[in-house]
Amino acid sequence: MEGDVPDHSTFSKNRHGRFRDSDLLRRLFETTVERCMAEGLVGGEGFAVDASLVRADANRQTGGPGSEGLPPDVENRAVREYLATLDDAAFDAATPVVPKFLAPADPASRWTCAHGGQAYYAYSTNYLIALDHAVIMDVEASTAIRQAEVTACKRMIARVQDRFGVWPERLAADTGYGSAEMLAWLVHERDIHPHIPVFDKSTRHDGAFGRDDFSYDIDRDVYTCPAGQELRRYWQEGRAAKEQSPIDGLYRYHARKTARDGCNLRPRCCPKSPYRKILRSVHEGARDLARDIAKTDAYVTSRRERKKVEMLFAHLKRILKLDRLRLRGPNGAKDEFLLAATAQNLRKMAKLIPLPTQPLPA
Repeated sequence: MEGDVPDHSTFSKNRHGRFRDSDLLRRLFETTVERCMAEGLVGGEGFAVDASLVRADANRQTGGPGSEGLPPDVENRAVREYLATLDDAAFDAATPVVPKFLAPADPASRWTCAHGGQAYYAYSTNYLIALDHAVIMDVEASTAIRQAEVTACKRMIARVQDRFGVWPERLAADTGYGSAEMLAWLVHERDIHPHIPVFDKSTRHDGAFGRDDFSYDIDRDVYTCPAGQELRRYWQEGRAAKEQSPIDGLYRYHARKTARDGCNLRPRCCPKSPYRKILRSVHEGARDLARDIAKTDAYVTSRRERKKVEMLFAHLKRILKLDRLRLRGPNGAKDEFLLAATAQNLRKMAKLIPLPTQPLPA
């Protein structure tokens, strides 16, 4: 304790070398999770997931159009890390859309204006928490788009199950995680009840019948319209035997031409198209389960408890002052997010675990 403070380069060299090669910071974070589990702070019944944007250390005025790529003379650690993550589903491979602007100082950061106001370069920090005491079970850095955040959620759930053997019964999240593919992954592959609003664009605002006005018979695989006519995928014999999975993951149901031509409700059914089609996802079973869960009291409780993860983000930015990254590149973002989550778990333990009683002197 009385020795000289090491030179600042000692910390940076160790961080770029031994710390990352040995995955030391993640091991440190997981140690806090194990301690929280040993102290009974993690029940494992309910989890919540969310993501929050954190500004990157990149000047918004120095970037160029993403379609032009990086300048040929740019060479730094952040660029090398960016090139290494081009095929990573949590970063550049999350979407084929070319970013509007690219920052030479930190090209892995994403140009976004999701919060309104001026756009800026940012990363997303993703938290998976246990709802009992808001202990952070896992943290993942990703690019600042929704597809990457969903990928990060899957990684965190799988990693928590592999590292700690914790299998949550339910997962609370917002509508951004309510896609058909994500719900099917939770229900069929992980056996987790999704307490998540279903992402659905079938609501009509032109006065026409909505999809909810068509009843579905799961045994016969048939929809029935308000006029009592059936809608099927195929009306010709033998077509069902040759059926292949749709490329876009959506089945299409329609009525016979003779039935729809003479229908009195046609103006309210398909006012802007020659006939009405009902689209049904190949993962509709998982979507129906999520809709049924949304009608329960447990869902209301999960929606209220989900705010705990948002409170952790507020604490991260307002108390720990991590509203802007100090390090650049995907690895820099991972290091800062891991250390911040470690600090939050340590503060949680200091608050909830009682201190040992000291014996009084004789």
